[in-house]
Amino acid sequence: MARTRGKDSLGPASKGQRRNKIVHVFTEGRVTEPQYIEIVRDRAGANGIEVRIANATAPGSQRKPITLVDAAARLMREETRAAKKAKLAEKFWPEVWCLFDRDQHEQIPDAFKLAKEAGVRIAFSHPCFELWRLLHHKPVQSTFGGVCGEAVKLLPFANDAENIKSVLPEQIPKGSFALAKKRAQEINAQHPAHKAKDLRDPYTDVYEFVEEGLGITAY
Repeated sequence: MARTRGKDSLGPASKGQRRNKIVHVFTEGRVTEPQYIEIVRDRAGANGIEVRIANATAPGSQRKPITLVDAAARLMREETRAAKKAKLAEKFWPEVWCLFDRDQHEQIPDAFKLAKEAGVRIAFSHPCFELWRLLHHKPVQSTFGGVCGEAVKLLPFANDAENIKSVLPEQIPKGSFALAKKRAQEINAQHPAHKAKDLRDPYTDVYEFVEEGLGITAY
């Protein structure tokens, strides 16, 4: 299975060697999001994008949204300077993404503001990433009241206490991305455009990360 990597220096490409675009990802979850990324990249195959989980070893105290975005903003500045110094074409400049949930976190609006200022992309789910997992199996038609557990218990494998904490290949039906994206867009469209993302329940735009960050349009 294709492996994601931690932070490394950008470094110049060797002469005659093709340069891959590098996408750095900060995830709120230590297990579920990285496993999901690994599975869908394995299915999609090589596509010229190298994904690095930038906070793979970070403790839970450093995984709150505002902390993730602050670290991502610093990395974005560092990697952009390195890309310019290496004289890379802009299409190969690195991207930095943060994946986090609404849950009960504070400073979500601040995290969005900082990310926009720094050029960091965000994939956001309300109430949590498990909503995106759920949409691979069934549509969602009601609010969760901001409670992640309400989304979790609707997963078809919710009674498996161990597997619910992990993302396994069999939990993501093959060919399910297009349907999950469609369902996500339908629930997102129920919210007025002026309503802040952190107030939209349910909501997820993880499909944008899949398409624009990972460069994957089907799995």
